Amino acid sequence: SCTVKTCWMRLPTFRSVGDALKDGFDGASRVMMPNTEVEAPAQRNDAAPHRVPRRDRYRFQLRPHNPDHKTPGVKDLVYLESSPGFCEKNPRLGIPGTHGRACNDTSIGVDGCDLMCCGRGYRTETMFVVERCN
Repeated sequence: SCTVKTCWMRLPTFRSVGDALKDGFDGASRVMMPNTEVEAPAQRNDAAPHRVPRRDRYRFQLRPHNPDHKTPGVKDLVYLESSPGFCEKNPRLGIPGTHGRACNDTSIGVDGCDLMCCGRGYRTETMFVVERCN
């Protein structure tokens, strides 16, 4: 009927979600967890007659690893440890390293020699290939 109006919620495009996550990832800040008794997380007591409100569940605040940086907000992405380096081989973590891999010296992406060679320098190789066409 023309008197019924239906509203649908719609998710943003996959590209806009990915861009927002990438922006957050690029701006993520390293933080430290406080380790004092006073700042420890509130203990949950199932016998307690009241529930701890979500915003008060933890009595500590993450502190930036670098004291010159601002304290992260509730929507900021944070991390506790830096990611392992991908340049050098580390079998324990399953990282093959980048030694001996082919790179594209004209690319500024992840396949580019500047990023893949991790500042070690690289050798260029010119190859002439003869192919039959048509």
